[in-house]
Amino acid sequence: MSLSGIFARMVALIGAAAILWRRLHGGAHAPAFGTTPVIPAAKPQGSIPTLKMPTARGWARGQTPVAAPGLEVNAFATGLEHPRWIHVLPNRDVLVAEATTLPGPTRTVFDYAMLSTMKRAAAVGVSPNRITVLRDADGDGVAETRELFLEGLNQPFGMALLGDTFYVGNTDGVVAFPYAAGASRITAPGRKLAGFKPGGHWTRSLLPSPDGQKLFVGVGSLSNIGERGMAVEEGRAAIYEIDLASGGSRVFAGGLRNPVGLAWEPRTGVLWTVVNERDGLGDETPPDYLTSVRDGGFYGWPYCYWGQTVDDRVPQDSAAVAKAITPDYALGGHTASLGLCWLPAGTFPGFPEGMAIGQHGSWNRSTLSGYKVVFVPFANGRPAGPPRDILTGFLAPDEGVSYGRPVGLAIGPDGSVLVADDVGDVIWRVTAERRG
Repeated sequence: MSLSGIFARMVALIGAAAILWRRLHGGAHAPAFGTTPVIPAAKPQGSIPTLKMPTARGWARGQTPVAAPGLEVNAFATGLEHPRWIHVLPNRDVLVAEATTLPGPTRTVFDYAMLSTMKRAAAVGVSPNRITVLRDADGDGVAETRELFLEGLNQPFGMALLGDTFYVGNTDGVVAFPYAAGASRITAPGRKLAGFKPGGHWTRSLLPSPDGQKLFVGVGSLSNIGERGMAVEEGRAAIYEIDLASGGSRVFAGGLRNPVGLAWEPRTGVLWTVVNERDGLGDETPPDYLTSVRDGGFYGWPYCYWGQTVDDRVPQDSAAVAKAITPDYALGGHTASLGLCWLPAGTFPGFPEGMAIGQHGSWNRSTLSGYKVVFVPFANGRPAGPPRDILTGFLAPDEGVSYGRPVGLAIGPDGSVLVADDVGDVIWRVTAERRG
């Protein structure tokens, strides 16, 4: 066994002991879901945070996630390389951004432990840095052609098409490329529209405004709670608005530790996002969340969470805490809710309108959470009820291995819901169950 493997085994043993101790002394807590979640008091984990991730296994031949009753799932495309985000073009082409987390600097023993664990979980490696185009020309729900659409990118994630311009959210900024309708590949050089600091929470999701005049960008923090100083966090943990006519950009909302998926609620025209909250305070503390986003709003990071609950590990700014907005809907602790897609009523039988959310899955919990696709029903422009499962079965019952991990979501060209799975290297397609 390699030195890295021996160290990973030692980390697993120490981690298991820490998890057992915390279970014995902390007790189990109900999931923190909904508009009025019960959030346990913080129990800072110090220099040895809970570290638990399943080993990545992938899917066996014929194996799939488990669809909710009344739904079915099939593989739309397989054999991809860390597919993270999906965008469907007007001509029904399906674009997939393939990228992964890069190894960061290892400053402490915990950093090395985290890196070893992430390697085992297939959560870090060499990034493919490309966008692939998939086509299902015969409409049978399986893409029969796959071509390279765009390469030479820098951890691409979000994608958007407006007119004859195709936008890509690289980790270090938004790049605009000329696009011709129906093109199978872009080879022209891009034009950088806005720059962002790379690294840390590296994904850069994109969402055009309904009128096509602006582009919204999710930019996550570098660190967990600003422990490397706030100077390196300047310009991060925010959603940006880019004016496409002038090229100018501004912070639309801040204090959002890692805002990933972005979506419009069509009845009210309000922007919504899913946010990954901080680690090291307990299994359910604080919960990740789904929230509407106010222009000029501040949502607490790093000083406080779920409104004005102060994080005592952070040097405080009382003025920032006083203006912190309470999010709208808790999604459970450490679920790593990344994907976000509005589903009109009738997308699935028995499902009202609402938001579908890809939960990538936890690492900072004694019992794993996430590793599924859930649905939050809406009524009158607001969340209205408990979450429902759409896809489960990404995680083995004993939590030892993961077959896949869901990330981005999109409504497919045929009205199905497409789900990117970056451990299984699959795009899943979810539809109503066929009868007869």
